[in-house]
Amino acid sequence: MRAQSTPRVLGAALVVAVMVVILSIRLNTFRDYQIAEIAIEVTAVAGLTVLTGLSGQISLGNGAFMAIGAYTTALITLHLGWPFIAVLVIAAAVTAVAGAVVGLAAARLHGPYLAGATLLVGVALPSVANAYPGTFGGDQGLNVVFTTPGFLGVNFPLTRWQAWVCSAVALVTLVLLANLSRSRVGRNWRAVRDNEVAAALAGVNVARTRILAFVVSATCAGMAGALLAIVTELVAPGAFTITLSIALLTAAVIGGLGTLPGALWGSLVIILVPTYATDVATSHGLSSSVASNIPVAAYGVVLILVMLIFPQGIQGGVRWALGLFGIPSAPARPAASVPDVTPRAGAAPASQHTVPARKGSPPESQEKEGTP
Repeated sequence: MRAQSTPRVLGAALVVAVMVVILSIRLNTFRDYQIAEIAIEVTAVAGLTVLTGLSGQISLGNGAFMAIGAYTTALITLHLGWPFIAVLVIAAAVTAVAGAVVGLAAARLHGPYLAGATLLVGVALPSVANAYPGTFGGDQGLNVVFTTPGFLGVNFPLTRWQAWVCSAVALVTLVLLANLSRSRVGRNWRAVRDNEVAAALAGVNVARTRILAFVVSATCAGMAGALLAIVTELVAPGAFTITLSIALLTAAVIGGLGTLPGALWGSLVIILVPTYATDVATSHGLSSSVASNIPVAAYGVVLILVMLIFPQGIQGGVRWALGLFGIPSAPARPAASVPDVTPRAGAAPASQHTVPARKGSPPESQEKEGTP
């Protein structure tokens, strides 16, 4: 990551953290819950936008990685009672291993074949809970106990603490991914995405690069699953259907593939649009059958409009709008230093190249003097 962009990323993360704290204090409990939901979505979508947008691999199974992180959190909390920080690290590690396994299997797959393989993972893995109800609780799931720390006081709202924890994890994830995407690893991902043959000829290990992208994406999804477990306080297979995986990919596309701010825009759309559409339908006195379909219709309309107006996602529209006002959307690169080519007194101009005389041929001055 360029040195001049690091303070910019950290400054933006700090501003967002302050905004989250202020909003969580001023808003009600339901809005705190929505803030936590958005942070969970951002954590998962950020990893997916790196996988699909930077490395060019389509995944329809990140909901399964969220399930792995959530069940790992529930089992450790239920049987060991460890603090959440330790549980979060273990959940991330377990999903990283699962991502490596899936990445090894999918390293040679491309396009629809890769999408089909990850779709199989997304459909099959959550059903393991029904196969082993004694361990994973079956359809009823597992309860997760998450409480407010004592130093915040007895009356501190649990939903506000959940919003703070989820937002902190999401911001740390975004900062780390921003650093990684601008490093050599990120450049390798882009090289593999653009042309695998050229990347291999340039010395990039294509298989290892693709697997690493899966590991990073799975780790982010696992942390999002751990956060979802402590917010809903229940982990059940019904929460990790294939619809969740498709919603994550849709959020990444709406926000803008390959852009971390796009993960935030897409998450806002996925979480807030159905809620406000439901409120509008209820306020206008629509029947329950009609009102239940309004969020889906609004969701589809927003997706179509974004794809038609801003093919590069909402973040692409933001860049276009900033460009109209002459505001750069990315830190400017330093200008390359231009060497001084001014000729010295008595020296030949820099544009003229001295050609050495061939052996046995007279110098140029002698040729000119001897010319009649």
